[in-house]
Amino acid sequence: MAAALRSSPLAHALATLHPEWIEVAGMPLASKLRDDRPDRSAKLGICDLSALPRIGLKGPGAADWLSARGVPVPDQPNTWSALEGGGAVARLARTEFLVEDGFSGKAVARLAPDLKPGSPGVYPVPRQDCALALTGELVNELLVQTCNVDFTAQTRDARVVTLTLMVGVSVTVLQQRLAGTDCWRLWCDGTSGPYLWETLTGIAAELGGGAVGFASAFPDAQLQNLQ
Repeated sequence: MAAALRSSPLAHALATLHPEWIEVAGMPLASKLRDDRPDRSAKLGICDLSALPRIGLKGPGAADWLSARGVPVPDQPNTWSALEGGGAVARLARTEFLVEDGFSGKAVARLAPDLKPGSPGVYPVPRQDCALALTGELVNELLVQTCNVDFTAQTRDARVVTLTLMVGVSVTVLQQRLAGTDCWRLWCDGTSGPYLWETLTGIAAELGGGAVGFASAFPDAQLQNLQ
């Protein structure tokens, strides 16, 4: 693999797990880990998805800016809309948004060139996120141990976005079906990513799960548009 343009906040932590890397949107993504077990993702898997392309924007004109470019804008704060290819548009507040592509999406590549400082009423928000996916039947047990929000009251179809603290780290959380796999998505600032990863994978290991590679968590995903 040629030298990547970007690096995951979890690159050093993942390197200790002896991954097989693939490059996605200029960042190495851990496709397989040396000790991946077939049952781990089904029980409680934690996968790094920081490589997925994303942008942030805010301002009084942000919703209209997205809508004018064909993006499905959520009507209410703390909700999200689906993008073609498995991506998501999360409305974090009345005038702030996170847009992330899925495994076969191209929305961010289309939007990013237009999102420039100086656009009237629209301001770029840097997104150097650690982005995770939690999969498996014991995800709720992990959430109960690490966060004071009752996520069991939420349904995937409600498309709720929750901004909260998890083990003292500010996180954005939503529930999603991604490439045929039900998962919970987490985003946090990249500088907090290694601590969040270490804590969550440690708890997951106690529950019989742990870190997994992308191919284990999402065996049906297609990455051709992002590589």
